[in-house]
Order: sequence, then structure tokens, then C-alpha cells
Amino acid sequence: MTVRSMTIGASVVSCALLMTAAPLRGQAPREVFTATATVKMADGRSGSAPVTITINRVMSKDEAEPLVTAFRTGGATALRKSLVGVPTTGSVRVGDGKVTPTRFTIEREVGGGRLLTIVTDQPLVFIGAAAAGAKPKTGYDFGVIDIQVDAAGTGSGTIAPAATLKLNQTALVVEDYSGEVVRLTAVKKAQ
Repeated sequence: MTVRSMTIGASVVSCALLMTAAPLRGQAPREVFTATATVKMADGRSGSAPVTITINRVMSKDEAEPLVTAFRTGGATALRKSLVGVPTTGSVRVGDGKVTPTRFTIEREVGGGRLLTIVTDQPLVFIGAAAAGAKPKTGYDFGVIDIQVDAAGTGSGTIAPAATLKLNQTALVVEDYSGEVVRLTAVKKAQ
């Protein structure tokens, strides 16, 4: 199995950006986004599934900062420990799969819209390894979603449904289990 590194966001999300992230709209009401996740495997096969992302709250700078510091000083293990007891920020559902709680949600202003970075502390689904229903692999314990939406709530993004998180100097690097980019298209705000 090949695992390739991918960066979240438009390029690399630096820890400094995470530390300065703050809600743009104060405590906004609940938002629900729908999208289609699409992946094309190296062998030419492709697949897609509907995705529903529910955001109940966006983390404040004061809440996100200790989590980022834990990750920066102790890696994914320290981040996981720091997430214990942190209230969920929403949920994600891929296809007919289970609803998975999100544990870290931040947003930043970008080009007349918002970039939302959403992290789960468990994988959403394992794709790849040349087999349907690919088996879990140790270390791929997170799900990472980035969606960029305009003022109307439409946009696109990416999802790493089973990922490991690493720090490369000051950049958060996401290694996805499948080794393929899973794109989120037709992102739209449902409510």
C-alpha cells in the first residue's frame, strides 16, 4: 500500500494559523453541509459517496490553542490525550456509514468565504488497499476534512477519511491511508 502525504487546505496549514484561528461569526447557529466524496484509484477504478457534515460549533482561539500546542510538542498521541473531555463540535457521515463525532473545528476567512478544517479522533472509513472494505491499519486514527465555501455556503474541499497526523517543522501534514486524494464536490449548505 502506498501512502502519500497531503497537506490540508489550499496549501500547508501552519500551526501558527491554527493558533490564530477564531470564529468569524461568534457562536453561529448549527450548520449542515452536504457534499459528494469522489476518489479515483491508481488502477482507474473510482467511487463516490454522499457526505453530510454537521457543525454545531466552531472552536475559539482559546479552546484550539492548547490542542495545537499539545500536537506541536507531543504529536498525534498528545493531541488525542488533549481531546479527551473536549465537547464535540459536530459530526460527519459518509454514505450509509455511522455518524462520527467531530472533535476539532476551526474556520478562517479566505477569498470572500471561509475555510473550515474539521478533525475527527477516529477514522471515518478505510478506502484503498486494492480491496473493498479495506481493513483498519494502526496509526490511521483521525479523519480530516477541509471545505472552502463562499458566502452562500457552496464550495468544494477534500477529505482524508483515515489519516495519520504529523508535524513537518511548523506544518501539519496529513498522510491518508488510501494514498489517493478524495475530493468533496458539490458542497452546499443544507441548513
